[in-house]
Amino acid sequence: MLDLMSSWVSHFRTPPAELVVLGMNDEELAANPAATQRLVHDLNADPRVPLPDADVDAAVCCVSIDYLTRPVEVLAEVGRVLRPGGPLAITFSDRCFPTKAVRGWLATDDRQHGAVVAELVRRTGRFTEPTVSLRTPPGPGDPLYAVVATRLP
Repeated sequence: MLDLMSSWVSHFRTPPAELVVLGMNDEELAANPAATQRLVHDLNADPRVPLPDADVDAAVCCVSIDYLTRPVEVLAEVGRVLRPGGPLAITFSDRCFPTKAVRGWLATDDRQHGAVVAELVRRTGRFTEPTVSLRTPPGPGDPLYAVVATRLP
């Protein structure tokens, strides 16, 4: 599994047997106990994912899609490194670092965020129709939304 834009923690109840973490901070990636492979790489500077074609079974991007400056290129690369039929899950909440988020993210609400992320996935041409869902029950606490699609054959 590929954990895109990762850091010192990967958000899995049970980590996968093999987890490739890709992020910008070597020290944070080294502190991630779930990681079996670490890739220090700035996707805003270079949107290429430094992995071979069809190399991973699944990919996640947890609460970081709002920081990508070239998201369609990055997601197309994720489609390239995913095996056909592999799932992509992109999650986000109503929180972000406003100084790091792209302007369009800051100008939209959660419902619009889901529509935007789904459209980014569509524009790659590499995935099935994405679904957008609220993954937490309504009520106190931060909402967590997910956009999920599958790599086309």
